[in-house]
Amino acid sequence: MPGHQLAPDIPDKTPDSPSEDPAAPPGTDPDAVLRQERAHLAASRAALTAMREHARSLSADAAGDWVSQQVLQGLLDQRVAALADHPDTPLFFGRLDRAGHDDLPLTIHVGRRHVHDDGSRPMVIDWRAPVSRAFYQARPSDPMGVRLRRRFGFHGGELTAYEDEPLDRSGPRRESRILTEEIERPRTGPMRDIVATIQPDQDEIVRADLSSTVCVQGAPGTGKTAVGLHRAAYLLFTHREKLSRNGVMIVGPNRAFLSYISSVLPALGEVRVDQSTVAGILGDHAAPEHPAVAALKGDARMAAVLHRALWLHVSKPEEGLLITRGINRFRVADHEVREIVASLRGTTRYGPGRAALAQRLAHAVLVRMEQRGESPDDRVQDSVARSKPVKQLLDTVWPRVTPEQVLFRLLSDGEFLARAARSDLTAEERDTLVWAKPPRSWKSAKWSAADAALMDELADLIERTPTLGHLVVDEAQDLSAMQLRALGRRCRTGSATVLGDLAQGTTPWSARSWEEVLGHLGFAEGMVTELTLGFRVPREVLDFAARLLPSVAPALAAPRSLRPGPGSLTVRRVTDLPAAVTEAVEQVTAREGSVGLIAADAALPALAAALTAAGVAHQVLGPDSSAESRVSLIPATLAKGLEYDHVIVTEPADIVAAEDRGLARLYVVLTRAVTTLTVLHAAALPAQLTAQAEV
Repeated sequence: MPGHQLAPDIPDKTPDSPSEDPAAPPGTDPDAVLRQERAHLAASRAALTAMREHARSLSADAAGDWVSQQVLQGLLDQRVAALADHPDTPLFFGRLDRAGHDDLPLTIHVGRRHVHDDGSRPMVIDWRAPVSRAFYQARPSDPMGVRLRRRFGFHGGELTAYEDEPLDRSGPRRESRILTEEIERPRTGPMRDIVATIQPDQDEIVRADLSSTVCVQGAPGTGKTAVGLHRAAYLLFTHREKLSRNGVMIVGPNRAFLSYISSVLPALGEVRVDQSTVAGILGDHAAPEHPAVAALKGDARMAAVLHRALWLHVSKPEEGLLITRGINRFRVADHEVREIVASLRGTTRYGPGRAALAQRLAHAVLVRMEQRGESPDDRVQDSVARSKPVKQLLDTVWPRVTPEQVLFRLLSDGEFLARAARSDLTAEERDTLVWAKPPRSWKSAKWSAADAALMDELADLIERTPTLGHLVVDEAQDLSAMQLRALGRRCRTGSATVLGDLAQGTTPWSARSWEEVLGHLGFAEGMVTELTLGFRVPREVLDFAARLLPSVAPALAAPRSLRPGPGSLTVRRVTDLPAAVTEAVEQVTAREGSVGLIAADAALPALAAALTAAGVAHQVLGPDSSAESRVSLIPATLAKGLEYDHVIVTEPADIVAAEDRGLARLYVVLTRAVTTLTVLHAAALPAQLTAQAEV
């Protein structure tokens, strides 16, 4: 992989002072360099404060009307929020000394956002700017006009160290200790941005053009989620005007995950990005349903079934239309009405088709008026279209329907389902779908998550779904074909960034290929790229989890980690599991970093009681929870996408036994650690893991 890599012999500590940097040119006074850079940091922070105060001083009163004032004030408020400083976050993390073959400054500090002084001279260049690309991509064989790359080390918000990497001369490459320390730095709370550590292959994905839909197959610890978020930030920076109109949305697997990633984009100055779950978009329906039924409802074949079911509500007209205006009567023959209906049926969405039918019928009446010497105008046509006879005909031939009404009829009427399904579903599959005891009406029906996607499909067949400029979908491998279609139509005129790992598919309908996912989204020509090089999960931990891959995703290449992590894995058989868990939690809390205790969902109450009895402060993570405690007790079904410095996993066999794709769930659970993983079990380990020597 080009650019920086993490070598096995990297020291444990970033240098506390720049004097330890062997790449510094002879005669350089490291302390003087550090003082100079600290002064630039202080001046940059002051300049950012001035920019924010200037934005705060602007007024929307100059806008002409009240609506314009409100819109402008909203934009000003967003600008003020975007310019907020974060004292514990470095304002810049790198510097480029350039060869000077253009009009750009010779020295550029690269940071999270653009900062300029009162003379509009740049003090910090946004990492997304074209000139900043060299910070991530330049190397001695292709310096990209850069003589020297400097990285800065920070402790909190204080600049403590720097490293220089000459790019204008050949020689052995030196691994960056600052880069390594930033990647491995323990974390507490929500996810951080990775602008200081983006790797060249990640940068290529981040900077892909807005018109490109990119699918990222990412092994655990490869930073795929962070790459997707930074791509959203990059696109907003590069295509601000276009995306400010159409919008950008992040779609995650659950609200706990969204809470975990919620601070990344605001830290980059992006405050206008919506975040949601699939349920938040389609409707939070959660009626219990058998997995086999849910899987069938999520099958792509249901799209054709729903299309027919909706249009079966349009019937063949049996009568003509008679309009009376004063003493005059105007008739449209039944055969002409049938021709009008036939010309519209299936050529437009259902709702606009109904409206068009009313107008076509009214127009036919106006033709007859004109034939009698009258001169009707558009107001007359609208009046006829809203008349009682036209409405009665519409309600008979082209009735107004809702998605709930259509789906209720489909799931409660076996004969109607058979007509809509034709040969797309077998008789057995139709029997699986039809309710054994239908609700009394569509209003009293309890809908499931799979039903929500079907109703969304119907809603789009009735009225067009508004679209976004860009959609970022994480953990996409767990979405059904119908859910993917629902997301795809929300960016049908835009593009998408699709993130996931086929090995972490845990639903009955989990995807087997990304080409399949892209096809359902409507982006069959999208680019699929793979990240297999991990930066956060220690090699020992990742290798242990990868023993499950032949069983859960045999076609995928085994992931590799650049972090050796000796001593990062402990697997121990115990007799008293609650006592062992409490002891393990107390041991890891003595170290720096966040702690995640992951277990089968059913085991959480007993583990929570054990921690409470031992006086260990903790929180139990729920679907809507945010991280508020250093120690989190996490159900296995919510662990996807989350990371903790220290992870304790209890009873892997119970996690596997809890669901059909339990081995895939266990693979997810075992890859959440970025420093240490402790596996505690009283029952035997799953056979795929038993080659590991227990300690």
